[in-house]
Amino acid sequence: MAAQKGSALLMKIGNAASPEVFTTIGGMRSTSISMNDEIVDVTNKDSGRQREILAQGGVVSMTVSGSGVFTDSASETTLESKFDQSSLTNYQFLVPDFGTYTGKFMLTTLEYAGEFNGEVTYSFTFESSGTITFATV
Repeated sequence: MAAQKGSALLMKIGNAASPEVFTTIGGMRSTSISMNDEIVDVTNKDSGRQREILAQGGVVSMTVSGSGVFTDSASETTLESKFDQSSLTNYQFLVPDFGTYTGKFMLTTLEYAGEFNGEVTYSFTFESSGTITFATV
């Protein structure tokens, strides 16, 4: 597989329609997807000095964060409303030439910033809830 442009890593927000339509979140500069598989340590006196982990015992989750230039796009307005609602919404995260992660996420942080002589930026973090599906492209 050839190297991919970071700008092709897309974050999309669902509109809850049937069929659901996903819109790319505008102004993005940086995106990060972190998949987490919490361990359950079952080490006991019979383990000796070796740690033992319970297979498939922990919580699996996904954290997605991003930042960009505020462009006042419709998708950025939708993000703001999702934060105000503290609701779960369907999102898609597209990794180019690899696949798409789709599932319910809650927008847990939303921050705006700006320097006197610079652009307005924003950053956010999503936390997963429930099953995340993966489809190859």
